[in-house]
Amino acid sequence: MVPVRRVSDQFSARVIAARLGAEGIVTQLRGGGIDGLYPFGNIEILVPEDDAEVARDLLLADDVESAFDDGEPGSVPARWPWWVGAAVALVLVLAAFARVLDLTA
Repeated sequence: MVPVRRVSDQFSARVIAARLGAEGIVTQLRGGGIDGLYPFGNIEILVPEDDAEVARDLLLADDVESAFDDGEPGSVPARWPWWVGAAVALVLVLAAFARVLDLTA
């Protein structure tokens, strides 16, 4: 077994393992306390040496494809601009302030 990818969280490791498994490539996860109580550290995704090149090519193709997914119509932005959060906070503060003034009048 040889490593083809190293990730920092269990979710990503399991998604990659599932992706490779869907193509018939056997995987093994090692490191990062994968089944332990404290999942810290990097996790390596290992595949048989014969499948390593195919696995790397497949993961590279997935990475390239996902780079183009962000610009598709109807996609939701990864995060809101800072001013949207500031505007929502301001509206909430003003609404609470107006309510306090209404109760004391």
